[in-house]
Amino acid sequence: MVLTWLTVVIAAAFLVNIPQIAILEETARNLIFHVPMWFTMFAAFAAGMVYSIRYLWSENPGDDLKAESASAIGVVFGICGLLTGMVWARFTWGAWWTFAEPKMNLSAIALLIYVAYFILRSSFDDPQLRARLSAVYNIFAASTIPFLMYVIPRQLPSLHPGADGNPAFSEFTAIELRIVFYPAILGFFALAYWMTNLRYRYRKAVLTLETRNTDL
Repeated sequence: MVLTWLTVVIAAAFLVNIPQIAILEETARNLIFHVPMWFTMFAAFAAGMVYSIRYLWSENPGDDLKAESASAIGVVFGICGLLTGMVWARFTWGAWWTFAEPKMNLSAIALLIYVAYFILRSSFDDPQLRARLSAVYNIFAASTIPFLMYVIPRQLPSLHPGADGNPAFSEFTAIELRIVFYPAILGFFALAYWMTNLRYRYRKAVLTLETRNTDL
């Protein structure tokens, strides 16, 4: 169901007629991929934070695994958001990456913070200690996202839409794009949920197998 939905969304993203928008032109189609990737990342990181809080409250190992799974999928969508942003930058700003754009740089920093989360998890053999420290760090990591990707960039000069002569978000979300953009958000959210659940079940199975081998 999810794959069918996204197949239709992706086909529509390339086939629907869109108005010619200054600077963006045909690259405006990337809105259907780039922005939902970030929205999905935000949702996954928020879910990871909630499960981390639940773990600190209940110390249920399942909540730790769910936090890890949601955060991992959030990183995947964050990388996709960064890559689609780089493609967009190449055809609108003339470069794959520019250090003059705070959102790109701060987004990369945000992802590195989450990479550190997984490095932290791999540094401890004691499952309870690993879970507790990871939960605390995950809450910290999630709390940095609004500042790194929204608050701070709004205080700095930017090449993103709505700044320095680029069309604002509302200017290029024409009805032709909106009818695909909103279903894309739902589709990527559903895909992230499925991927998170799949990873959680896999990690739980691995943990169960390791426990059985230890008992033997």
